[in-house]
Amino acid sequence: MTRLGDSVQRASELLAQDLSSDTNVERLLAETGARRYLDLSDLPAEEQAELIGARSVELLPSVEKLAERIEERAAQGKGLHIKLGIDPTAADVHLGHTVPMIVLSRFQRMGHDVTLIIGDFTAKIGDPSGRTAERPPLTDEDIARNLSGYQEQVRPFFDFEKVRFAHNSTWLAPFTLPKLLGLLAQVPVSSLLQREDFRNRLSEGSGLTMSELLYPVAQALDSVELDCDVELGGVDQLLNLQMGRRVMEAYGQQPQLVVTMPLVEGTDGSGAKMSKSKGNYVGLGSAPDEVFGKIMSIPDRLMVPYLRAWTEWTDAEIEQATARIAAGSLHPMDLKKVLAGEVVAALHGVPAAMAARAHFVAQFSKKSFSDVDTLPFVTVAEHGEEGVAAVLTKVLEFTPSASAARRIAKQNGLRLIVEKGGQEQQAVVLSEAEALRPLAEVAREAVAAQAGGAADAVYLKAGRKVAEIRGL
Repeated sequence: MTRLGDSVQRASELLAQDLSSDTNVERLLAETGARRYLDLSDLPAEEQAELIGARSVELLPSVEKLAERIEERAAQGKGLHIKLGIDPTAADVHLGHTVPMIVLSRFQRMGHDVTLIIGDFTAKIGDPSGRTAERPPLTDEDIARNLSGYQEQVRPFFDFEKVRFAHNSTWLAPFTLPKLLGLLAQVPVSSLLQREDFRNRLSEGSGLTMSELLYPVAQALDSVELDCDVELGGVDQLLNLQMGRRVMEAYGQQPQLVVTMPLVEGTDGSGAKMSKSKGNYVGLGSAPDEVFGKIMSIPDRLMVPYLRAWTEWTDAEIEQATARIAAGSLHPMDLKKVLAGEVVAALHGVPAAMAARAHFVAQFSKKSFSDVDTLPFVTVAEHGEEGVAAVLTKVLEFTPSASAARRIAKQNGLRLIVEKGGQEQQAVVLSEAEALRPLAEVAREAVAAQAGGAADAVYLKAGRKVAEIRGL
């Protein structure tokens, strides 16, 4: 049995046990977390290809072709040459950026060679994938600033000591116009204009520059320069990666295989991908308690995509856990706590994950929030006349914007919790319209309806975040 097979067997035994138990969860986190460093070079080519295919949206031409390429390179005494391009368009990195890095780590631990392309040349063009308008080009200073923190933030998911770094300005900057025209003579315009985002922008009369149109060709030249076997990218990069295959063939090279990763949905459950602009992200530099709480706030339907994206669980293990939920032997909340622990453990270690788990239980699993000493608060005298959404955003900083607060309300995640006389908490779900009304007005109506006009304590709850309302 392979090293991974041994780990899967041990984890399967733990997954069959009580996952509300801290002891069992800690053992499970230690077992699955150790896989992030597990040598996978003993896996046969077919199993390597299947392990990569299980986490991809597209693997082109096929999983079987990937296995064949692995065997072909092994016969030559070497591993595959894997490429991932990084356009440094932002300084901060969130959990969504790590999805391809985790798969790249698997390739690395299988014994294959990895090159990270720092797109210092293509970043100045701006990848147009999925955009509805032109992206402002980056300067050299922007690129240097954005690159400075990237490696340290992603380090928990990837071993940067075992990769080659290359800046694509090295070969793209001296690329001459005659060479470019000769290459473009072999690239049909239809292949560049088949992108839906380009067609939409043209039909709407929006700008589309020639530099954006040629971006996929520039990216493809990276693959030619490296003569790589496999290129990774987000699913929105599919047409760019396929251009790499076309251009490599034009240069007489064996075309690369393409592996695309999912664009994972953000924590708010709105359907939008995880991004800073939406406020639905988990920052890699966030504290353990914050990471744990954000994962616990996701809708239950996102547990499987998150387990697939950010853990080293196999499909069989995920199916084992979800089957237990369907059978009623595992509560969804217990699985979500394990998922949150997995993410915190990846970023901060198992002890930090267990501490965050304990803090979450202490803060949010009690019948009375009055037992918690660390809750933030807002006073009616100072902020009662402000809208609920404004208080959440400007005062408590629970949401990045008032519109985000309204989205939480639209998803029934905005509530007032009323406590009186040691009774069970009474919850009042606030509508999107009520999120715009004055805090004091909405809170007094809730107290009147639930506690006859008087209450021991009232709390404002947005997702998993709670604050006390004082002075009603």
